[in-house]
Amino acid sequence: MLDLKSLETFVWTMRLGGFRRAAERLNTTQPAVSARIAQLEEELGVALFERQGRRAAPTPQATILLGFAERMLALRTELVSAVADRSAIRGTIRLGVAETVVHTWLTPLIESLNDIYPAIALEVEVDTSPNLREALLRHDLDIAFMLASYTDVRFKVVPLCSYPLAWIASPKLDLPPEPVSLEGLVGWPIITFSRTTQPYGVIREMFLTQGLAVRMFGNSSLASVVRMAIDGVGVSAIPTAVVGRELSAGSLRVVEGNDPLPSLTFAAAYPATQENHIASVVAQLAVTTAAAYENGTN
Repeated sequence: MLDLKSLETFVWTMRLGGFRRAAERLNTTQPAVSARIAQLEEELGVALFERQGRRAAPTPQATILLGFAERMLALRTELVSAVADRSAIRGTIRLGVAETVVHTWLTPLIESLNDIYPAIALEVEVDTSPNLREALLRHDLDIAFMLASYTDVRFKVVPLCSYPLAWIASPKLDLPPEPVSLEGLVGWPIITFSRTTQPYGVIREMFLTQGLAVRMFGNSSLASVVRMAIDGVGVSAIPTAVVGRELSAGSLRVVEGNDPLPSLTFAAAYPATQENHIASVVAQLAVTTAAAYENGTN
């Protein structure tokens, strides 16, 4: 009878393209992965990988087996989620999070997840949406909360929330009378998300469309963007949701502009081939948590 542990090892070896990365993903050793694959090959009576130098290339039989193995693991996950006590379900969720979510509703989400699945371990990686997308595709993450514009058909996508961007500045900046035009802002650097992100590109294009040369200070750390804005380095373009305390304290203010800024729309995304039921649970819990934050009930 086929061992599910060996099938899981086989699936991750196929997805990640090698024994070493599968061992890292499964928190085991490369010899252990090799032994499980060898056991599976012996039970099936076929070679699943051909050794080509230091690489192991999948055989045609491996490609056929992959679809069956994924379905068997998905059925196991469905069975466990339907029958097992939630407190007994163990494992690790690798969660990627855009920093805007960190500054808003990530903490109550983690608290809720811990209440529902107390034996589930959580590893959180904070990064930009482009990097989170690539990590999902490499299967380095199980699920990510990122800008919806970076999702595609390879992911299952669950809409989460939307935050409007705003011009935010220190009260000590001597800005023109409001509403301020883009031309009135070019005298200061525009501090926003990193240059690889959609907001950076959209904001830069707004100025270029009007023939305006603007200095853009892209930053992958939202906390650093806020600090630079407080220090009067320039005008930031960030969601008001992440600077509520600074706005209330008066260290920052919203600058009314003539040109509307885009909103940031976030989604939960996880690989479409992912059989981990907990990923879908986390996505739905994120929907509830984000809505509660928006309604002020968190």
